[in-house]
Amino acid sequence: MGFSLLLKKASLAGAFFVSAIWLSGAQAFCPAPEGLASVAVERVVDGDTLRLDDGRNVRMIGLNTPELGKKGRSDEPFAVAARKRLEALVAASDGQLGLLPGKESKDRYGRTLAHVYGADGANLEAQMLAEGLGFLVAVAPNVDLVACQQAAERSARQAGLGVWRQSPVLKADQISASGFAVLSGRVSKVQRNRGGVWIELQDSVVLRVAPNQLARFDIASLERLEGKQVEARGWVLDRSRRGGLKEGQPRWMLPLTDPAMLQASQ
Repeated sequence: MGFSLLLKKASLAGAFFVSAIWLSGAQAFCPAPEGLASVAVERVVDGDTLRLDDGRNVRMIGLNTPELGKKGRSDEPFAVAARKRLEALVAASDGQLGLLPGKESKDRYGRTLAHVYGADGANLEAQMLAEGLGFLVAVAPNVDLVACQQAAERSARQAGLGVWRQSPVLKADQISASGFAVLSGRVSKVQRNRGGVWIELQDSVVLRVAPNQLARFDIASLERLEGKQVEARGWVLDRSRRGGLKEGQPRWMLPLTDPAMLQASQ
């Protein structure tokens, strides 16, 4: 049975999430370049990962959708909706998508990193972001589409769609587990040493720019953040599990992988 027939119901379910904002012009986000390689999709794994007929798993660049439940955990809000919507978008292209590999072509799990385009030329990461079904993430060097993906997410956030229906932003002192988070807090200290730049948020979380990422950031601007309110996003790590937590250091660390992952409040 073909992918389109298999996902006919998914198409109908996914149609619920098409917003007026998307229909009124969100397709302008991240237009497709010419000469894209065409690939056939075997199945949708989750809201940001595809399995291709040739056996490759593709992780979509710039998009992080809520996690489906595993090992007894429940699904995160909008995780199932994101997967169904991506299934519908793939089905609308008859299971054939355009693929633009990233400058870094694979992640640490061996998945292919790529931008994905529908038959109509629409960038699927931007479409998911514009409908509020995921979060923008920027991991160098795969950051060519960050600006248009930010615009897509901004439209969903302003309209209160999907994950932005209720604010997902946690205060720094609310962080209690590892994993992806969007958090906010006031900068209490900024330090630079051999380990990079460290931005402490209210003694709860430290944001770190590693030495190999410093060239991507305006260091003077980072140093001026002290006392300011910021919003950051990324994958929070529990430093206590590594055995390297010293007295007085924040337990939680969020590595910053690109300037787009940190915003100072106005």
